[in-house]
Amino acid sequence: MNLVLKSACFSLGTLLALAAMTGCAVGPNYRRPTVDVPVTYRDARADSSARPSAQPSQAKPEQPPAGSSGQSLGDEKWWDVFQDPELQALIRTALKNNYDVRIAATRVLQAQAQLGITRADQLPSLSGGGNITSEQNPKLGPIPAYELTQGEVAASAAWNLDFWGRYRRATEAARANLLASQWAQKEVVATLVANLATSYFQLRQLDLELEIARRTLGSRNHSLQLTQTLQQHGINSLLDVRQSEQLVYTAATEIPDFERQIAQQENALSILLGHNPGDVPRGLKLTEQPHAPEVPIGLPSSLLERRPDIREAEANLIAANAQIGVARAAYFPQISLTGTAGFESPALTNLFSGPAGVWDLAASLTQPLFEGGRLKSNVRLSQAQRDQMVLTYQQTIQGAFRDVSNALVAYRKDQEFTAQQQRLFESAQDAARLSEVRFKAGTTDYLEVLTNETNSLSAELGLAEAQGNELVALVQLYQALGGGWE
Repeated sequence: MNLVLKSACFSLGTLLALAAMTGCAVGPNYRRPTVDVPVTYRDARADSSARPSAQPSQAKPEQPPAGSSGQSLGDEKWWDVFQDPELQALIRTALKNNYDVRIAATRVLQAQAQLGITRADQLPSLSGGGNITSEQNPKLGPIPAYELTQGEVAASAAWNLDFWGRYRRATEAARANLLASQWAQKEVVATLVANLATSYFQLRQLDLELEIARRTLGSRNHSLQLTQTLQQHGINSLLDVRQSEQLVYTAATEIPDFERQIAQQENALSILLGHNPGDVPRGLKLTEQPHAPEVPIGLPSSLLERRPDIREAEANLIAANAQIGVARAAYFPQISLTGTAGFESPALTNLFSGPAGVWDLAASLTQPLFEGGRLKSNVRLSQAQRDQMVLTYQQTIQGAFRDVSNALVAYRKDQEFTAQQQRLFESAQDAARLSEVRFKAGTTDYLEVLTNETNSLSAELGLAEAQGNELVALVQLYQALGGGWE
């Protein structure tokens, strides 16, 4: 290609590039929909509210309660919320091996690749090639023998000008889809952390209940031996022995059931860890797990920026909004440039010298004239899909507020329930002790002991369950506030 050709192509390409860059991008620009954000969460106490943080665009202004702060439990790292060292080790193992997390990571890689594919449509495509042809023919009558060798080297280019922003809108949508996949990955991580912590606390609850059942069984076996001894000496009746046996068998039946639940819970935890079913290491006991009675919750407006599912829904909305521009751009002409330049010579030694240069340059314009309503319907489809994403986004926000309110009331009421269950257990335990003393003194029969021992075991198991539920409610509150994915 000679210098004149290069200059002409450069000038034309520069002008067209400038025209493309100054072209408009049809379709609506994204604006965050207005959402109804409450001033405070329902069931939020004044001392656990948050000070106003930066308001998200399009969110309704808030007047936070006096004395509020921007701090929230959802801003805490999971290793600061769950301080059991063994639980922390399990979470780290799960984040590395869990299949859901690994699948979500591959989805992010797919979205990154798709963005690269879509973005490439904005750029010209270049290709090059060459060929050598050699032909030899013998003398045929008056036609003398000849040998012909011909070489060709050429480069070609094609470019669809993005004057109406069709490819830019498609790239915008692909970029939003990538962002959605990244937030979806964070949601998977947050869900995994919450599920693993919940399963671990439930496992420690079962361990405590099994410990209670075994300790109770040992104590009741000792009481049965004493009752049998008294019956043999004629002090007690056979009925007292049978009633004492009922206490033993009641405690004994609890043990295999708890052992079954523990094995099944370990299997579930193993799957979350990305392992085959097996034993799961333990750390702190259920009653030793640190957790604050009151936790900061922050302002509802900050939830829009912290919850991964809300951010994912918004990214999907941005992608759907950009697709409207892609659909509308199909109404306008498509401008394409193609060009080829190279060298061709019958003598390879003269391929790059002499008058061997060849080139061609072409521009085309294609305007849709009649599509039978296809283009109009495609625009309507993209608009309806955008409207659906708006509703999904707003629905996700309402669901987030519901999750936080449910978790708040659950954590608070579980604390109150645990406190009452503690009093119930202490009362039932003391009643069982007093009935044992009365029985040994001969002032009551063993039926009273049977009743109070049964009530004491039930109250102690109920206390263990209440303590487990309180920790599970804390996990749910942490997840609802958007924590766990950092």
